Amino acid sequence: MNGLYRFLRLVQIVLFCLLLIAVLTGSAMLVPSKEDRVHQFTRAYEFDFFDWTANALGVKIAQVALDSPFYFSLPDRRQIVVDYFHLMDQILKDENQLDLIYSDPSVKDPAAASADLRAGLAALYTRQGQLAPLAEATLQDQVSNVLADEGLSAGGQPLPPVLYHISPLPYNLVVSPRDKIQQDTSVSLVPDLSVDVQAKIEDRVDQGLDVSSLVVPIGGIGTYPTMIMRTTSLDWLSSTIAHEWTHNWLTLRPLGLNYDTSPEVRTMNETTADIVGGEISAILLKRYYPGLAAGYLDAPVSLPAGPLGPGGLPRPPFDFRAEMHATRVRVDALLAQGKVEEAEAYMQQRRQVFWDNGYPIRKLNQAYFAFYGAYADVPGGAAGEDPVGPAVRALRARSRTLAGFLSKIGAMSTFKELQQALSQ
Repeated sequence: MNGLYRFLRLVQIVLFCLLLIAVLTGSAMLVPSKEDRVHQFTRAYEFDFFDWTANALGVKIAQVALDSPFYFSLPDRRQIVVDYFHLMDQILKDENQLDLIYSDPSVKDPAAASADLRAGLAALYTRQGQLAPLAEATLQDQVSNVLADEGLSAGGQPLPPVLYHISPLPYNLVVSPRDKIQQDTSVSLVPDLSVDVQAKIEDRVDQGLDVSSLVVPIGGIGTYPTMIMRTTSLDWLSSTIAHEWTHNWLTLRPLGLNYDTSPEVRTMNETTADIVGGEISAILLKRYYPGLAAGYLDAPVSLPAGPLGPGGLPRPPFDFRAEMHATRVRVDALLAQGKVEEAEAYMQQRRQVFWDNGYPIRKLNQAYFAFYGAYADVPGGAAGEDPVGPAVRALRARSRTLAGFLSKIGAMSTFKELQQALSQ
């Protein structure tokens, strides 16, 4: 990059930030009373987005100004990313070992027992501080190149510029009515809330407002720069970078501006971002990291084995998405009949089934489905028979290009417009 290009990119970043602030400030003036009532129970735990954004933006502007990753060759930049993921894998393993030492009642002096481990972690954190900015800048550039090649750019660069920052993410408190599955509001809470505090917040909100609530972990937030959690999965990270960039892109278009106007529009937004993220990630991995040992960086989460069936024989494979889909369909039917307590009792029974088959869901309720059901880029799962996800997927199937799909759906502000587009 030359000096002029860096200057223009800085101008793009600053201008988009100003536009984003204007949009968010305008919407913040119309806070619904229902959200105000939830804040009565959450103010002490709420996340400060202003400070985080100011700090992250300063980091990103410094990265763009210095342009340091581009002093390395393309093979070296690829190796920086791979080394970063190997380093992150070791950090997460050592942090888990440290937690075990402090949790083990047989360890009388955990500080002494963990001295060497903590010293090693300190060295790893120092190395992480050196690699992380280079890895982030490299992946930003690679995602930008793929987006540009897919026609999602202006003057050869995506607008807004791709910016993300790895950070501990806030939790999300999701609130739904009890008599139907619908996200009425959500509140971002500070990271590292212990499970007992999460449960205490949920109980207070549920009892105080007669609603269904759930504190959920999230993988990314469409702030600017976008906020993304630590991971050892390059596939997941590249997909999430593109997913959150899509939210940024939609922010100044009808679909994004109307994100909170209805559950259908929220699902349209999230499913669109999932589709874009998946397609961009697949192209990026094939182009920049062919033959990468996916088993190392993208290892699946290990779940406890389910119990044996009758006669000590293994149970048939448990299809999580199919079972969750069936659960959602049944819950929707019960709620439609006004059988709220029966639906809630049924969800408790189903939670036990998922637990028995190796899926430790802490709470299965209306808020769970309101949150996870909005991500409907693939059939089945928590979305149940919601028609929005299939409609978004159908529009993508009809669109010749990813850019054409995003342009069409970005101009919509209601689910009815999507249905009309598919009927033509």
